[in-house]
Amino acid sequence: MFFLAVSCSFSASRCRLITSNNSSKPSSSCPNSSVQEEEIMATLLGSESPCTGGKRRNCSSNIVTKFTASKITGQGFSRGTQLPGGLLQERDKRAKWHGIPTLLQKLYESSHPNSDLSHAHSFLKVLSSQLSMEAMSFVTEDRKTAQESTFPNTYTFDLFGGVDLLVEILMRPTLTMQKKKPKMNDDLVKDCLSVLYNCCICTEGVTKSLAARDDFVLFLFTLMTNKKTFLQTATLIEDILGVKKEMIQLEGIPNLSGLVQSFDQQQLANFCRILSVTISEPDVGNDDKHTLLAKNAQQKRNASPSRAEVNQVTLLNIPGFIERLCKLATRKVSEATGANFLQELEDWYTWLDNALVLDALMQMATEEAEQSSTESSDESSLATSPLRHRLPQSMKIVHEIMYKVEVLYVLCVLLMGRQRNQVHKMLAEFRLIPGLNNLFDKLIWRKYTASNHVVHGQNENCDCSPEISFKIQFLRLLQSFSDHHENKYLLLNSQELNELSAISMKANIPEVEALVNTDRSLVCDGKKGLLTRLLTVMKREPPDSSFRFWQARAVESFLRGATSYADQMFLLKRGLLEHILFCIIDSGCTSRDVLQSYFDLLGELMKFNIDAFKRFNKYVNTPEKFQTFLTQINSSLVDSNMLVRCIVLSLDRFESQTEDVKVVEVLSECCLLSYMARVENRLSFLFRLINIINVQTLTQENVSCLNTSLVILMLARRKAKLPFYLNALREKEYAEKYPGCLLNNFHNLLRFWQRHYLNKDKDSTCLENSSCIPFSYWKETVSVLLGSDRTSLCAIASYIDEPFMDLDKDLLED
Repeated sequence: MFFLAVSCSFSASRCRLITSNNSSKPSSSCPNSSVQEEEIMATLLGSESPCTGGKRRNCSSNIVTKFTASKITGQGFSRGTQLPGGLLQERDKRAKWHGIPTLLQKLYESSHPNSDLSHAHSFLKVLSSQLSMEAMSFVTEDRKTAQESTFPNTYTFDLFGGVDLLVEILMRPTLTMQKKKPKMNDDLVKDCLSVLYNCCICTEGVTKSLAARDDFVLFLFTLMTNKKTFLQTATLIEDILGVKKEMIQLEGIPNLSGLVQSFDQQQLANFCRILSVTISEPDVGNDDKHTLLAKNAQQKRNASPSRAEVNQVTLLNIPGFIERLCKLATRKVSEATGANFLQELEDWYTWLDNALVLDALMQMATEEAEQSSTESSDESSLATSPLRHRLPQSMKIVHEIMYKVEVLYVLCVLLMGRQRNQVHKMLAEFRLIPGLNNLFDKLIWRKYTASNHVVHGQNENCDCSPEISFKIQFLRLLQSFSDHHENKYLLLNSQELNELSAISMKANIPEVEALVNTDRSLVCDGKKGLLTRLLTVMKREPPDSSFRFWQARAVESFLRGATSYADQMFLLKRGLLEHILFCIIDSGCTSRDVLQSYFDLLGELMKFNIDAFKRFNKYVNTPEKFQTFLTQINSSLVDSNMLVRCIVLSLDRFESQTEDVKVVEVLSECCLLSYMARVENRLSFLFRLINIINVQTLTQENVSCLNTSLVILMLARRKAKLPFYLNALREKEYAEKYPGCLLNNFHNLLRFWQRHYLNKDKDSTCLENSSCIPFSYWKETVSVLLGSDRTSLCAIASYIDEPFMDLDKDLLED
């Protein structure tokens, strides 16, 4: 029955994609709790004494006092089953306890040390059947009403000490002084774990109380060595770690390396569900929405590595760990055939939305195979199991997809950690990218589209079906893999690398060093590399696709860093610019996230590339199209400012290349360059960029607005026009009747910029690479703007009249 009461939904557990780790729970208190507590009190106060036959109010009053005090002091009564059996039986029917307290009492009496646990197991089976029905109702009910459901049997079980009793039974072998620990029956262990999990999902507080017991949490990991109890143990651990206040330290798990190395591939994939909770930073809100001021202060307080970072190092030190994950991620699965495949897949989605449900069925197949054969139940023997043959092909594919989601998530987190270069080296060595390329058409992006946009799971606004989660995790992995790293060229095949070399040669520019150093034995195989395959499906994606944002982010990451003309031309030749412009201008797209991702991608694609601006002008060939494009840009500068920065930087470079006839021609004809060449338009962008942010609201998402405003002013300073721009800001303030407001805000923003960037090597490198402006010039310009000499025409302070001077000295103090 365990697989019927397994965790609530795949979509809920993996919504941290985009991510909470906590399982769904019923309401914070059981509606029947006060009633049941009153029943207990009534039992104690109103029942006849077994000794005298009379009413024992004085005696029972002492029992109530002791019972209440025991919950506080831990002395006296430790569980409800210590009450006299006669009292429990008398009140059972009226209180609707369904015999649970009595069964618990029998379970306790039959589970003493050195006793025959077969009797205890029989009582536990009866209890399990009662509790599993409630767990089943929680899993199968409409999730919107699940929190309003009541689970009286589970609550009664916990109230009378059932949870504590099962923990004691499970941990009893660890308490013996004997060298050879007594072994418990596997079925008993499985039932104990299943009942505990049912209590976790149906009764508020059980999971948290178990999570508070570090000894029990660490003990659970030792149960994972037994394949027969692995699934039940993994499910319970995942639920417990999701609510644990402090992240567990993996190095504290006894013999972790040996444990992981003992797992077969199926177990390792499920273990990744647990690992994802231990290597991800605690989810305290959307990372982009946290202010940089608060994050900097937190980093200053917590200078040492976090537990998540320590856990990542622990995993990387396990021999063969990354190699096995790469094999899991790239493992092939048999292809589905038949006209009814799509409908069959959708039918399975409606029920099998949890990886562990699938695993439970696969475990049944394994056990059936074991009964008919003495061979080991690895993947090969599982494939020959009669039950496995009876399972739909689509179910086998979804099963593999769910495994890969977990594995890709762990790899993605490791790629974004402090050991990024070490992880990169191993992923390249174990050919992760070529392996994913071989799976692209057959598994990752199969050629049907019917289920790509089906909404599943608890949140109707969240596309979190296994298929969709798999695609998003794949795209996030590509984004992390390519971002500012020379290994990005592994996304191409040998022919495509040769094409990049030919582009550089034709343009008479040197090949980038990363391309020259790429190990050709580690690149993609076949007719197309992974990047080219991604571009193909990206251009076919319908306007309402859930994947446009992630696809654009993945491709943009390939272009980020030092601008490469060859990389840009490679993508321009494949029609990427026209596709992006169609999406922005003609597709009717209204999603701000998607538009932002396309603006950012367009900026990287066009930066310093005269051919890209020529192509832009060819597509945007009417005033109406250009006005639509400008309207999209102006609708949210937070989303489009990176594109604005690209246009400003490109214009500045092209204006210095007037000896090139092609450049002069494009400068005179391109509507976009002509628009940005007008100083009033650059000033308009500058006003708004400074006005939409302040130090208290700066986040990782909008800090780019500050850097774009700085780019405009740095280029003005190069041409000795900085005083003109600062005076224009002053005039704008007075025109708006807010003298000092804009410039005081900008002054504070620049002070924050100094403290934020001068201590961050990575960020400073990114600024330099993306703008082709030395970081020393960034620092120098900011220092000039912040100068205290009010006679300097390049200092902000010179443009703020004394009565309106409000340069807050304490704004940035902790």
